[in-house]
Amino acid sequence: MSAITLYAKKTEGFDERVAHAVAVLQSAASEHAGRIVQATSLGAEDMVITDLIARHALPIALATLETGQLHEQTVALIPRIEKRYGLAVEVFKPVQESAIHFVKTNGERAMYERIELRKACCAIRKLEPLARMLAGSSAWVTGLRREQSDNRGGVPFSEADDKGRTKFNPLADWSWADVWHYIAVNDVPYNPLHDDFMPSIGCAPCTRAIAVGEPFRAGRWWWEDEKAKECGLHVKDAPAAQVSTIGGPR
Repeated sequence: MSAITLYAKKTEGFDERVAHAVAVLQSAASEHAGRIVQATSLGAEDMVITDLIARHALPIALATLETGQLHEQTVALIPRIEKRYGLAVEVFKPVQESAIHFVKTNGERAMYERIELRKACCAIRKLEPLARMLAGSSAWVTGLRREQSDNRGGVPFSEADDKGRTKFNPLADWSWADVWHYIAVNDVPYNPLHDDFMPSIGCAPCTRAIAVGEPFRAGRWWWEDEKAKECGLHVKDAPAAQVSTIGGPR
C-alpha cells in the first residue's frame, strides 16, 4: 500500500494552511533575499516545501546533507528534484577523514552502544556539514511540524536559532494527512521508503519501519529514550564541537 493511499486526506482548513505556508515562504524570501536556504532532509515534508518554492518561483536556495549513511532511495531523490524542478540542490558531506576515523576508532555499530557515541556520529555527519551549509546565510527553512513528536509540539512558524539566524517552519501546523494530500494533488516526488511504513527517514542504521499505533518518530533511534530522539540539528546550543571530538580528530 502506498503512503498516499494510507495517509492522504483533505481536512478542514487545508487550503488555508497551504496559503499560509506560501505566505511564510514569500515573506522569508523577501526579508532574507540571497541569504536563505532550504535545508532539506528529502523527507515528505521537505519535498512539499521544495515543491512550494519551485511552484511559486521563490529565490530560496536548496541544500541537503549527504551523511554517507543514507539509504540509496533517499540519495536518488536529489537528481529527481533537479530534473523535475530545474533547481540545483547543493550537497554537503561530512569531512571524510573525520568519518573514517570515527568508524575506525569506534566501529560500524558505535551508535547502538552509547548515546554519546550516537550523538558524536550525528555531529560529524550532520552538525558540522550543516554549519558549512548555513555559513553566510541569515535564514533557513525546515520541514518541522508540531505533530511529529512531543519535543516538537511547540514549533513556531519562525524562530531564532542558536547562531542568531531565523529558522522558518512553514508547515508547523500541518498534519501528516495534509502533507500527503498535498503530495497526491501535486504529484510531488517522494522517497519510496515512505511506502514501507517509514514516516521519518534518517541514516540507514538509525531508521526502521514503525508498527501500527507507534509514534511518528518511533523508527528513529528506537533503542534510545524518547526524549533523546534528536540529532542536534534542531536543538538550540547543541554541543557540536564537543561531541564531534569523541573518537574523532583532536
